[in-house]
Amino acid sequence: MSKNFSLKIQDLSGWTMFVFGALALLLGLVGLIRPEWSLALIGFEAIERAQRVSADYTLVFVTASSMASFNMGIYYILAVFSNFKPFYRWTVPFRVVTFCIFSFAVLSGLAPFGFIGVAAWELTGAILTGIALYLEKQKTIGKA
Repeated sequence: MSKNFSLKIQDLSGWTMFVFGALALLLGLVGLIRPEWSLALIGFEAIERAQRVSADYTLVFVTASSMASFNMGIYYILAVFSNFKPFYRWTVPFRVVTFCIFSFAVLSGLAPFGFIGVAAWELTGAILTGIALYLEKQKTIGKA
């Protein structure tokens, strides 16, 4: 195994990234196995496949989103085991942007209120990872 890869999580920021990555991977897997479950989890009305009209591509989009979530979870976990701090830092502002977009979708009526949980999850993860990175940087500065 490479010296840059370890199955040990190094610090608090690594744990915040690992938890998000593991959940993204698992929720992506759920959506790949049964897209209707993903819809129900975020508050969308989940109708059975037999009730969908032929031009309803909802499940195709949920499957694509689930695959993206699954892959993203793997990226986060690999970044943790590689202790790749630049990736951790890159995620913080983009997760805040995701929070803004998802919140706007709820506030504008595009998405049901249950979708706000996805937005809150993104913001919470961004804040926790950002705080952990900040504290780790302060700890390093204090040792210098």
